[in-house]
Amino acid sequence: MIALNNTKHRRSLRSVLSRGHLGLAMVAVTMASVSLTILGVIALKVYADHNLHLIGRSINYTVEAAVVFDDSAAATEALALIASTEAVAEAKVFTADGELLAQWKRPETDLLSKVEMLLANSLLAQPVTLPILHQGQEVGTVTLRGHGANMLRFLISGLLGILVCTVLSAWSALFLSRRLLNGITGPLRQLADVAHAARRERAFDRRVPAANIKELNNLGNDFNALLDELESWQSHLKHENETLAHQASHDSLTDLPNRAYFEARLARTLRALSKANEKAAVLFLDSDRFKGINDTYGHAAGDAVLVAVATRIRAQLREEDLVARLGGDEFAILLTPLHKTEDAERIADKIIASMLAPIVLPDQTQVVTSLSIGVAVYPEHGATPDSLLNAADTAMYQAKRMDRGGQHLAQVQQLASPANTRS
Repeated sequence: MIALNNTKHRRSLRSVLSRGHLGLAMVAVTMASVSLTILGVIALKVYADHNLHLIGRSINYTVEAAVVFDDSAAATEALALIASTEAVAEAKVFTADGELLAQWKRPETDLLSKVEMLLANSLLAQPVTLPILHQGQEVGTVTLRGHGANMLRFLISGLLGILVCTVLSAWSALFLSRRLLNGITGPLRQLADVAHAARRERAFDRRVPAANIKELNNLGNDFNALLDELESWQSHLKHENETLAHQASHDSLTDLPNRAYFEARLARTLRALSKANEKAAVLFLDSDRFKGINDTYGHAAGDAVLVAVATRIRAQLREEDLVARLGGDEFAILLTPLHKTEDAERIADKIIASMLAPIVLPDQTQVVTSLSIGVAVYPEHGATPDSLLNAADTAMYQAKRMDRGGQHLAQVQQLASPANTRS
């Protein structure tokens, strides 16, 4: 539970990289904008100071005559004429004795004017004093204070520029980061999907597609190589399991199913037939001369006889029928579906007839063997796998006693088994 909660709180690589790219872009744009604004303010301050001196010189030339003749009205008019059209907050004209001759002050009518003045007082050199000269003699002075309207407009423009650049940079950063993230996280996501499918679904046949980034492409190739090995290992393991399963359920000599396989198949078949109300037959087969052949010619000859008998039995059956070696020289056959009892007896006769041809032993000696066959039909002779197989076994012993190399049909509700008369 703790691990699950930790996983939920972990951020994805995409979100980490996206936030990192956006943060870096914002920091870079902000620093660049602030730096440009500061440089602009410094440049504007120098320009404003220089411009204020130029305005002061213009005022000097204009009010020179009025100062010489001590004409306050003319000096005031000339002062207002120039100062009102320039970035001047206040202008004063003094005589050589220091008396105020004329004065002009820009009215502060609103909050904006107050902000402009506050900005001018903070950034501009205050005040600027220039001499008024007449024929080389100083006849008075002009004192000027700058106004911050131009600076405020510049700062507002700079802030708007910062805002616009920030928005554009954010959009560009998102666009470029998405392209970069798709190039990085896309292949990683595909690799994760393939790894998830391999771990959860054992889908070792899936492969990671090629990536445009060299390192990620190499990672995908290495992972695909690992999947190749896992797929090969899984195929080998599956083959080994199938081989072991086959060996566990089949006879190693004849490659026929063994007793356990036959009994399981018989049980499944009878369960299905009980619902469909159909018939099936079990044939129990036993060799009549196998012991004598085995004692006379050796075990290799006996094995050859068993293989030949198994091959001939299988050749007489339908594809859906089942033949198994129960052990030694005993075989069992399951015939399904069965339409009538005579069909089972007919197949038993075909098997008996197939044994008439000689069997060639490894030393080229020829021997002849025969089979005694007991036939039991479901459900007449048995309703369970054990009872049906026992009925066929009992019928086989009856066939041996009556005539070796023949067949016998089980009797209904035949309970007793005769004495053991195997050869």
